[in-house]
Order: sequence, then C-alpha cells, then structure tokens
Amino acid sequence: MIMVTGATGQLASLTLQELSSRGVPALGGTRRPTGGQRLVDFDDPASLDLTGVSTLVLVSAGYAEDDQVIARHAALLGAAARDGVTHVVYTSLTGAGDHLGFALAHRATEDLVRGSGLDWTILRNGLYAELFGGLLTWGPDGLESPFGDGELSAVARADLAAAAALVAAHPSAHAGATYELVGDPITAGDVAERLEVPHQSIGLGEYRARLLADGSLLPFQPPMLLSIASSVRHGFLSGSSDDLTRLLDRPPADALAVAVGAASAGRPVEAPRGPLGA
Repeated sequence: MIMVTGATGQLASLTLQELSSRGVPALGGTRRPTGGQRLVDFDDPASLDLTGVSTLVLVSAGYAEDDQVIARHAALLGAAARDGVTHVVYTSLTGAGDHLGFALAHRATEDLVRGSGLDWTILRNGLYAELFGGLLTWGPDGLESPFGDGELSAVARADLAAAAALVAAHPSAHAGATYELVGDPITAGDVAERLEVPHQSIGLGEYRARLLADGSLLPFQPPMLLSIASSVRHGFLSGSSDDLTRLLDRPPADALAVAVGAASAGRPVEAPRGPLGA
C-alpha cells in the first residue's frame, strides 16, 4: 500500500488523484482524517501508524520553523522504519534552491531519508508556477513584483504530483535516484506581457517592508518570501533539467500559462462606470 502524507494539502491531494486515476491503491495520511484516510499527526509521534504501508510519499511538512519541520520528518521516518515501510519518496526542493530560506530543512531531511535504512527516491521540486503568479501583486498601473528581470524555472503543481505518483507506483525502478524537477524559465515580465499589462519592479527593501507590514504572515514567512524574491531576481533559480520530461514521458505543462492564471485570479475587479459607478 502507498501512503501520501499531507493528504489535505494541494500537492498531496493531487498525487492521490493521480494514483487513483492510474488504478493504484493509495491511502492519505493527515491530522484531520476523513473518508478512509489515516490519522498522521507529525506533532504527535504516538499517532504515527504506518502498518501495512510499503511505500511512503513524504510530502514536506514545511509550514513551520526548521527545527520543527526536521523533528516532524525524523519522527515519521522512524515510524516508517519501525512499521515495515520499504521505500520512501520525499518531495524536496530543487538543488538550485540552496539560497532559499527554507532549504536547510529539506537538505537535512534528505540526509535523514538517505540514512533511514529504507530504499528512497528524492524529488527535488522546483517552485510552483502557481506560487510565482500568486506572488505578483496588482498595482494601479499593472503588475508589481520584486523579481526584476530574473528567470524562474517554475513548474505546474499538477506535473509534480504526476511525477510523485509515477515514482510511487513503481518505486523499485527509482531506488536511490534524485530527480531535479524544474520547468522552462519564465519571468514576471512574461506574465505581465501575456496579461497585456505593464510590470513594475520594486526593490527588495520595499518588498521587505510590505511583508513586515502584513499581519497575516507568520514570523518565519517574510524572510522565506524575501529569499525567493532575491534568488529569482539574481538568477539562482533559472537552471534546467530534463528529469521531469523523462519521468512524465511528455513535455511539462506550460508554466507561464499556469502563472498567468494564478496572477489573473488576483486581479482586482474594476469598479463599474456610469450612473451606478464611482
């Protein structure tokens, strides 16, 4: 049996859908189980029951500080070894992302995976095209971003889910492999051009100020987002690889179109004009 952790999250839920569409039995693990899912609470080691699971797709529990993320992953890997799991597939971060503020937890987890005694596959995922588009903000004259002219080898989340499902369905064929799953480079200017609006680049200092003023962000998130902006702006996330194409046996989805869709979703609705308008 395959288990995919973080079953209520977007990547994990898409991975489970991919497995189901391929007729591959799989189980979702989550801290809030419904409909046949299994309770898996990273912060409660006593809840980590992986009996009957042969292949574990460990979707990173990265929504926390590094020490908490690493402790969560270590606890789950310990339970996997105890309960007879034979193969772990870990959704990590592209190797070009070592400059990012959340890279350390991924690299530490990769070491834990390799030292777990289990067979393993590491999927080094590029940044989501959906995230890139969503980080572009709408100003009075079009799109604004801190990315400058920097390129990002973004990937559609659905393609990463498809890759995870393919590996999980045939884990022995991918034992000991580390895959770089990135797409073709795109820029904020490309997104703006597709939307037929200008793109204005803002400085990192201004971006930091905006993040710090956003009360909805958790304390660790502003430096994380700023590291993404700086890495894209200065060309550290524009590398290429054919690993995703080879795994999928097809070209990846158009990351620019996905980013455009995400940016467009946040576009403000223009106020109506005329007698009932402003």
